[in-house]
Amino acid sequence: MYSRRNFPNQKPNEHVLMFIHRHWIAVFKIIAMSVFFAAIPLLIYIGLQNYTGFLENEAYFAFFVILVSAFYLFVILFAYANFVDYYLDVWIVTNERVINIEQKGLFSREISEKELGNMQDITSDVDGFWATILNYGNVYIQTAAEKERFVFKEIPFADEVARRISNLVAEYQKLNKTIEIDKMS
Repeated sequence: MYSRRNFPNQKPNEHVLMFIHRHWIAVFKIIAMSVFFAAIPLLIYIGLQNYTGFLENEAYFAFFVILVSAFYLFVILFAYANFVDYYLDVWIVTNERVINIEQKGLFSREISEKELGNMQDITSDVDGFWATILNYGNVYIQTAAEKERFVFKEIPFADEVARRISNLVAEYQKLNKTIEIDKMS
C-alpha cells in the first residue's frame, strides 16, 4: 500500500515531501451522521410503544425487528463506505509531482498525477467557522491539462500546504530552467 516514504510507481530519486489525508473532522461527520441515523429506529420504537398498540402483536413486532435490523445494516454499510472513502483519499506531494488518489465508492479509485512544472495556480480556501477554528480547508491546483483542477478536500493546514506547493513549483521551474541553460551551453 502507501507509506509516508514509498508508494507504487515511485520514480527513482523521487522523495515524498507531504503525505496528506483529510482532516479528522471528516471522520467526526461520518460518526455524527451514523449516530443520527442509528437513533431514528429507536425514536420510532419509542413512539410506537407509547402511542400505539402496534408492537403488542408478535407478528408486527417481528416485522419491526427485521426492518430495524436491515436499517442498521445499511447504517453500518454507510459508515464503513464513508470511512473507507476518508481513509483511502490520499494526496502525495513529491519533489517532482503531485499525486491525487481518490476513492470513489468501495470498489473504484481514481489516481491522477501532475508534474510540478505543469502547475499554474495554487489556491487555498478555508471557509466557515469550524474550518477556521480547526484550521482545515481545500487546496485547488490549476493546470493546463484535461483535468483542469486538483482539489485537496478538507485537508489540515490548507494555507500552509498551498504555500509549500507554490514554493516547490517555483524551485522546480527554476531548477529546470537552469538545466535547460546548461544543456544549451
